[in-house]
Amino acid sequence: MKEFIHLHTHSDYSLLDGACSISQLINQAYRFDMPALALTDHGNLFGAIDFYTKAKKRGIKPIVGCEVYVAPTSRFKKRKEKKEEVAYHLTLLAKDRQGYSNLMELVSCGYLEGFYYSPRVDKDILSQKGEGLVVLSGCLKSEIASLLLQDDLKRAKKVCLFYQDLFGEDFYLELQWQGLEEQKKVNQVLIELSRELSIPLVATNDVHYLTREDARAQDVLLCIQTGKTLEDKDRLHLSSSEFYFRSPEEMNELFSHIPEALSNSKAIADKCNLKIELGKVYLPLYQTPPGYDLGEYLRKLCQERLSHRYPEVSPQIRERMESELQIISKMGYAVYFLIVWDFIRYAKERKILVGPGRGSVAGSLVAYILGITNIDPLSYGLFFERFLNPERTAMPDIDIDIQDERRGEVIEYVRQKYGQDNVAQIITFGTMAARAAVRDVGRVLGMPYSKVDRIAKLIPFNRELKIALEESSELKELIKEDEKVRSLFEIARRIEGLTRHASTHAAGVVIAPDKLTHYTPLYRSSKDEITTQYEMHSLENIGLLKMDFLGLKTLNVINHSLELIRKNKGKELDLERISLEDEPTYQLLYRAETLGVFQVESRGMQDLLKKLKPRKFEDLIALLALYRPGPLHSRMVDEFINRRHGRSEVKYLHPKLEPILKETYGVILYQEQVMQIANLLAGFSLGEADILRRAMGKKRPKLMDEQREKFLEGASQKGIELSTARRIFELMAHFAGYGFNKSHSTGYALIAYQTAYLKANYPLEFMAALLNSERENTDKLALYINECKRMGISVLPPNINRSWATFSVAGDRIDFGLTAVKNVGEAVISSIIEERRRGGSFTSIFDFCKRVDLRMANKRVMESLIRCGAFDSLPGHRSQNLAVVDQATEEASLVQRDRQRGQLSFLETLESQEKISLKERFPSIEEVPERRKLLWEKELLGIYVSGHPLDRYRKRITHYLANPIRDVRTMKEGSRVRVIGVINILTLKKDRRGKRMAFLRLEDLTSEIEVVTFSRLYEESSSYLEEGKLVLLKGRLDMAMNSPKIVAEKIVPFSKINGSSQKLHINIPEEKWENVDFGRLKDIVHSHKGKHTLYLHLTDSKQQRVTIRSKTVKVRFSDELISQLEDALGEGCVWLSED
Repeated sequence: MKEFIHLHTHSDYSLLDGACSISQLINQAYRFDMPALALTDHGNLFGAIDFYTKAKKRGIKPIVGCEVYVAPTSRFKKRKEKKEEVAYHLTLLAKDRQGYSNLMELVSCGYLEGFYYSPRVDKDILSQKGEGLVVLSGCLKSEIASLLLQDDLKRAKKVCLFYQDLFGEDFYLELQWQGLEEQKKVNQVLIELSRELSIPLVATNDVHYLTREDARAQDVLLCIQTGKTLEDKDRLHLSSSEFYFRSPEEMNELFSHIPEALSNSKAIADKCNLKIELGKVYLPLYQTPPGYDLGEYLRKLCQERLSHRYPEVSPQIRERMESELQIISKMGYAVYFLIVWDFIRYAKERKILVGPGRGSVAGSLVAYILGITNIDPLSYGLFFERFLNPERTAMPDIDIDIQDERRGEVIEYVRQKYGQDNVAQIITFGTMAARAAVRDVGRVLGMPYSKVDRIAKLIPFNRELKIALEESSELKELIKEDEKVRSLFEIARRIEGLTRHASTHAAGVVIAPDKLTHYTPLYRSSKDEITTQYEMHSLENIGLLKMDFLGLKTLNVINHSLELIRKNKGKELDLERISLEDEPTYQLLYRAETLGVFQVESRGMQDLLKKLKPRKFEDLIALLALYRPGPLHSRMVDEFINRRHGRSEVKYLHPKLEPILKETYGVILYQEQVMQIANLLAGFSLGEADILRRAMGKKRPKLMDEQREKFLEGASQKGIELSTARRIFELMAHFAGYGFNKSHSTGYALIAYQTAYLKANYPLEFMAALLNSERENTDKLALYINECKRMGISVLPPNINRSWATFSVAGDRIDFGLTAVKNVGEAVISSIIEERRRGGSFTSIFDFCKRVDLRMANKRVMESLIRCGAFDSLPGHRSQNLAVVDQATEEASLVQRDRQRGQLSFLETLESQEKISLKERFPSIEEVPERRKLLWEKELLGIYVSGHPLDRYRKRITHYLANPIRDVRTMKEGSRVRVIGVINILTLKKDRRGKRMAFLRLEDLTSEIEVVTFSRLYEESSSYLEEGKLVLLKGRLDMAMNSPKIVAEKIVPFSKINGSSQKLHINIPEEKWENVDFGRLKDIVHSHKGKHTLYLHLTDSKQQRVTIRSKTVKVRFSDELISQLEDALGEGCVWLSED
């Protein structure tokens, strides 16, 4: 076997350049029987820990390295001179721990100090951080190779001598051969320089992909990175297909004339013996008061706070606290609890809202006593061992929900407390999903968008291409028939799953005991955020403490609600002390009026609320645990609800199960119940029970068999029959896959309850806070303003004299905030509000112009405020105010200018103002139509506020059984939809055949959506497709690029759908059968004779229906008919359908 070690390889962490994964590289090295392998991604160490652990598992020595970018002069110089490279390439390999530490410092420096097009180091920092590194001179883009290609041998030799002086026998001249003429020229001179300067040679292959067949896929990746297509002549690309993972035999054949370059690859590998200590935990330092170690101080804090939580401390409480403290200290996590306690205390002292508990930490009594959580684990049967199991070594997770808009303050406190260099956010990586890979490759290959789009839609979300191909006969047929599609799939499969980009993890923060670069390299994102280069799993492997600081928008809503309650009602509401038995809150939940309520505002959750009908807090905990794919797709939810309402019998396999499962009606709903069953019925410790729970959740056969035997033996010792014990174990195993963490469900149920409480008891304040939280999201704003209308709350457009910067409560209404007005910035809003405070309300547009700084409140600002209705309460209507803007601003600006120059005396100022007031006259012109006003509101506020173009059709639309667009946006791709809405925007384009097609923006009372109308349908319907037209549209939902749109199949003007094909349906539910006045119903339908067929439905409590079709009576559908029928039977009893 020929010896050769690859020392220059790129994985997919060389983003959109390396076309193979770390696992693929290692597997290939294993196939070639290579004892070692290096990873040298471009400018980063993203994959170093993953590479290290995987290589070790395969028995391959991992050599951690990096192909760094070296600035021509200083890394701080961020400009390019003529003919000067931005950066040169240089290959660095870590020999030992010192070299690895220096490598982490160097690549961190590249991102934090030297970034200019790429993360650059320079010779100065290399001189400081060179110990423990082997250096290879690099590829054709190295400084030495670049100088040789310029025939500048003198300078090339100088650079060689610099690195030789710096790294001595650890500097090598790097030979590569991929068949390029430039390489031939460079290699000849490098061999001569090696002999002349006594610098050893080494052969590498600059690996970018696994096999020669992958070259095209790597070419496509580069095009994706640069936004080019394969047809672009000026695109970045590798100049041959030889940058693959060559075998030792192939490398020996290529470099047989220079054998020392091959043997040196083995010599270098022998030099590199890095050992990264994994599994050890590096917790941050926490300064305790003198005389206390970490465990003692934690105990002291708990003892001081115990009586705050429990005025009467029972032996059970004290025993649980002491048991937890003992486990925490024994496992070395006292510092963890102290750190979390400290920053949560800081947040609460500064009135920053923190969630009541997220995840399994809610099972900790110590966390509850310290105020880390706000859920009593004893009251809800939550277990500490679900959070921290003394029989497992895994580090626990304390995830914290923090008021989103102030999350940064808490992270900054942690930075200040533990050191700026010791704290950072965590990186995360996005990968090439199947659909995205198909779309990207299709674009690069220059295929028509419509064709690629069609192919992508045949691939289900979250499904691999291989599986999608096995499942879809249509895909198979396309690949068989079309060579281009076959090529598309071949390339897409090669790049699927590869890393596409780096970003900042939404919540993760890491805290180290000292400088972070001693443990992980750092990265600066495009948003200027400093993060680790290692993702969270790698950070856990190297033992750093990771915490999740989750910004929760709902906590903003709660906080703003409390502020508004304080301001408007003079009441300090403490949500920690509200009753969990509040009747208005349960009435709201019972009716499922939960828009804006945390976790329960979706249509699916509202449907579940109506079925479950919660009456106590435990019902809400169960609700959140039930609304997940597992229970929803089984019969578990229906069974739970039927038992809850007494429609199904609650049975227990053994009497000992009743106290455990009583609260969930005999259904194993929570993971904690699995633990409790194992504990009480089979004698497991809670730690052992947690291991059983995990085994059941992961369904590992060998582990399950071991646990089954242990459970049966334990149950036998508790006097439970073997057959019963087996049935109990199988029941646990069945439900364990669906079981949810009760600790998490309880924490989130409490936030859900608090928001429902605020909505039920302080609706104005809650809805105003909710609107403020979504003021950038016009879809949500429209949704919540509609909800306000349903609740009887008026939301008024901006008003120059009443509105504040954000949505505010005034009496029984909500006033729109001025920040929502397009073209009106924060500075001018502050100026308006300040002038209002100082000089009182504005009396007219002229008065406004005189008093507000017109350098900020320019003509554009004024016109925007007028058009959205902000001046409607002052003299003049919108047309008149728009007509006098120029006059008012010009005359007022003269006075303001002279006043600023100090050229007017007091009397002159009065005279000047009097002259202006004499001209406060409005032209006699008509006001714009209501429709135009609404369009202005839509343009400037993003939504309709004072009304809606569809208001007069509201009732009829509801009864045509159209899908609300809000619901359509969340449906599954391919769903058939029926929508009634107004065309806001109409854009015409030509398809590939030159035929016209239309793109519509359709809006109903709930939201808006894009509609694609292809040429055939456009030809049929073009006569009534125009902006402002109300239409009925049928089609299917398309989710291309995760953006919902409807592909139209039929469009009809709303005015034309009241035809004879319509059927009128009247439904009478069982609870109204006895009280219905059928004589009155007969009179109503007879007084509205027409051409619609009439159907009467009698629906029982199980939703089974008897339908009667009237053979003699036909009716005319109208708003009057709807009103009369709903007066007699209630809302929702009437609808219209088509044949």
